[in-house]
Amino acid sequence: MARGMNHIFLIGALALDPELRYSPSGMAIFEVTVAGEDHLTGLGGQVRRLPWAHPVHLLGQAAERLAERHLKAGDGLMVEGTLEYRSWDTPDGGKRSTVRVKGLRVEVLGGAPETTQDAGGGVRMPGGMNMVLVIGNLTRDAELRYTPGGDAVLSLALAVNETWKDGGGRQQERVHYVDVTVWRALAEMAKDLKKGDPVLVQGRLMNERWTDKDGHTRTTSKIEASRVEALTRGPALGQAAGGRTASRAPAPARAAVEALPPEEDLPF
Repeated sequence: MARGMNHIFLIGALALDPELRYSPSGMAIFEVTVAGEDHLTGLGGQVRRLPWAHPVHLLGQAAERLAERHLKAGDGLMVEGTLEYRSWDTPDGGKRSTVRVKGLRVEVLGGAPETTQDAGGGVRMPGGMNMVLVIGNLTRDAELRYTPGGDAVLSLALAVNETWKDGGGRQQERVHYVDVTVWRALAEMAKDLKKGDPVLVQGRLMNERWTDKDGHTRTTSKIEASRVEALTRGPALGQAAGGRTASRAPAPARAAVEALPPEEDLPF
């Protein structure tokens, strides 16, 4: 598996008042929802405003320090963090999973940001920032399909490797599973990616709502890609080549950020 990379950067407004709570073991958990809009320009110059709202959690002393700031809905935040995959069993024997944002660094923006009200009673920042950059390996072959309007859409499933040393110096490893959606020209360029291929993906984090077989509404988070780079298989070259990272595969898959979803698929 490729050495993973896992970064997300958000700039937005607190959609709701934050909450500090403690786990049964006494771990402090500070939970906020950061909301903003992505403004994307299509091929015809049309600007689309795509709202987003992402829950973020901080742990431990960082959580308690942030709680001391007495933040409230409408305050502006910059979040640097990682995507975190979590799965669990439901009481009825089913399986559930989610991708959420783990905050590593949070800064309060100076001044009062411009905000707008959303339909659910929360607020968001009309501008903001929503950028994800990950490196992982495909868990299955790329899957290409076409919308009724003829737009190409590609589905990728990434396994992002995370390694660290625990308090005893022992090497630990965890894998985060993240779904990726790729549109139009970029989708067709990346359609030949295969299971196991290492891939760099840049894009934005989006929420998608769907209805399960029991009629329940579910929400999942995935990356909508603006750039995809196939990497060469083998160990990373960062240490062996004087700090230079691995280069592209012979057939890179990339395109400009013109791959907007068609109107009927916008994540509103």
